[in-house]
Amino acid sequence: MNQISQRVENLAVSATLAMLQKTNELRAAGVDVIGMSAGEPDFNTPDHIKAAAKRAIDENYSRYTAVAGYESLRKAVCGKLKSENGLDYTPAQVVVGNGAKQELANMLLAMINPGDEVLIPVPAWVSYVEMAKLAEGTPVLIEASADNNFKITPEQLEAAITPKSKVLMLNSPCNPTGSVYSQAELEALAAVLRGHEQVIILADEIYEHINYIGGVSSIAACEGMKDRTVIVNGVSKAYAMTGWRIGYMAGPLDIAKAVVKLQGQYTSGASSIAQKAAEAAYLGSQQCVEDMRKAFERRRDLICDMAEKVPGWKVNRPDGAFYLFPDVRGVIGKSFGDRKIESSGDYVMYLLEEAHVACVDGKAFCADGFIRLSYATSDDNIREAMTRILTATEKLK
Repeated sequence: MNQISQRVENLAVSATLAMLQKTNELRAAGVDVIGMSAGEPDFNTPDHIKAAAKRAIDENYSRYTAVAGYESLRKAVCGKLKSENGLDYTPAQVVVGNGAKQELANMLLAMINPGDEVLIPVPAWVSYVEMAKLAEGTPVLIEASADNNFKITPEQLEAAITPKSKVLMLNSPCNPTGSVYSQAELEALAAVLRGHEQVIILADEIYEHINYIGGVSSIAACEGMKDRTVIVNGVSKAYAMTGWRIGYMAGPLDIAKAVVKLQGQYTSGASSIAQKAAEAAYLGSQQCVEDMRKAFERRRDLICDMAEKVPGWKVNRPDGAFYLFPDVRGVIGKSFGDRKIESSGDYVMYLLEEAHVACVDGKAFCADGFIRLSYATSDDNIREAMTRILTATEKLK
């Protein structure tokens, strides 16, 4: 008898986490694998943030917090949204959770009824489609082409919207492509959305500060969009705090209240110590954010210069995040000995086993024929990984 719910049976396993597990298994067996699959900064959390966490322990911030998080942290988030994004929110409109990932899921569970359509530009992060399914929504994929730097057009958005459309998930800078919507491009999408008032925008801005084109743009700043947008962000990427598990949503008060009601029934508040660390991240010097951004930009240039030399690859130079998403269809159909590459998934496994470099199949991001490499690793690792990839790919005939 199958005792697992259909809800879980219908979910796909996270491809990024699966590859990370495979990498760790090979390393445990003594294989020198360079990991380029995980979306995690290789920097340590800045010292002033760690010091704030230590103080919080000494000062006995060890009890349950409000479900929505400490008001002091929510005020700090409001200050960040005002100073960096020009957006006014009250602490009651902000909900802190166990990472931005939880707040994305919370928002969909709070908003979606069975059969509601969730518009998802693809390539998209692996969990978007699965979260929509978990909420019993219907994912509607809008293909963003490499020719348009993986960004959807207003015409595509207009064509995708139906009376059943409820949520648009918009990720900029984007995982996995690194594409970034300019304010003008966001304004053009907003012009379409103003004609469809039933659509709520879920703006995933977790890579906001890792961008190489300057400025911070949010669709919530477009005319008429703030009251229809839920911003999701957090400290994981900008402050190298992935393991601290602090994210937040900011949006209309009724949605925030619904998320608090939901979160209160299955996780309650996030870690009290991690919240105080996040508060220090937002209130302290932002130089650490800029220093890491500059390092990622240098690494972006390094990996792109080397990737453009790999035969069979087509490379879009990303404007943000820390991922490269090359089109590898040029290697499909080639062979090394009796091993034939028949898909991007085959190629990913070939690179893992032949080059000992771990990356992720683009199919997991709804983009078969592409692969994702994370350059959130050292310059030396990037050089070695790309040299291995070049050597292994040149063997394919």
